[in-house]
Amino acid sequence: MKEWFDAQDVRAARERIKPWARVTPLEQSIYLDYADRNYQFKLESQQLGKSFKIRGALNTISQLSDREKRHGVGTVSTGNHGVAVAIAAHVLGIPDCSVVVPLGTPHAKTDRIRFYGARSMMLGADYDEALTLGINYIDRAEMFYVDPFEHDTRVYAGQGTIGLEIMEQNPDVDTIVVPIGGGGLCTGIAVAAKSINPNVRIVGVQTAACPAMVDSIRDNVCYSRFPTEGDTVCEAIVGGIGEIAFDMLPSLIDDIVVVSEKSIRSAFKFMIEREQLSVEAGSAMVVAAVREFPERVGGKNVALVISGGNLDINILTSVLAEDFEE
Repeated sequence: MKEWFDAQDVRAARERIKPWARVTPLEQSIYLDYADRNYQFKLESQQLGKSFKIRGALNTISQLSDREKRHGVGTVSTGNHGVAVAIAAHVLGIPDCSVVVPLGTPHAKTDRIRFYGARSMMLGADYDEALTLGINYIDRAEMFYVDPFEHDTRVYAGQGTIGLEIMEQNPDVDTIVVPIGGGGLCTGIAVAAKSINPNVRIVGVQTAACPAMVDSIRDNVCYSRFPTEGDTVCEAIVGGIGEIAFDMLPSLIDDIVVVSEKSIRSAFKFMIEREQLSVEAGSAMVVAAVREFPERVGGKNVALVISGGNLDINILTSVLAEDFEE
């Protein structure tokens, strides 16, 4: 394994982002109950910007040179990362911030980006095309490109601060369940948590609609672009994986569970109706893993990372109308 960053980088990130990033609650589940196991939710849904993404954005942008800050920052996003970069640029006093989104991105998302003073630009029919056009625009404008996960260890270290918080909030945690999209969140948490307790189990979760990390590990190929099969409520946690995650995560993770779309939708409804927690649909995949594969997830004291709380009203309305067999 190539060690791109370590726990010391994560601890430095925590000090760097402390003035703005919240220490989010580790809250007891009321209704998850399997074999007397203790389940707790790490509620990044209550983070600034309602997503864990602000941690990596703050850690990255705060370390830019004065020249880079003067030229501004830009990124390409379909959701939470773009909002996080806009917030980070705002609180850190960056004079110019551009977020490129694909055509058809909901106005609710672009309005939030603009609320924090960033420029929201629609380019490209889908994310891949937006990425190509967006990076070209950002390069021509001589802005600093804030990468969501692929090549910047500062993003990974920022996300890893969640792992430090979990282990300090409950030293008895023996298993941490983390959603995997690009892999930055899971890699960062694994590095941080295992620096405190090398025996803590890290269980990743992916949707069956886009198991990019599972296939990358199986084929020993970093799938930086990966198709999504069919409709999914996990639109914020799909796509390819990052090079750093591909290099580091296989030796850090203990298991990856792949859950069905139906299981995720059912878990989302469970979180809204039973646990009474406002979470985004994709982040419910960790709950789906516990409900569908409790023995495989295992553990006695289990932390479930709820990665975001930006609700899509259309998805919420649709899922609440469904009748799932419990």
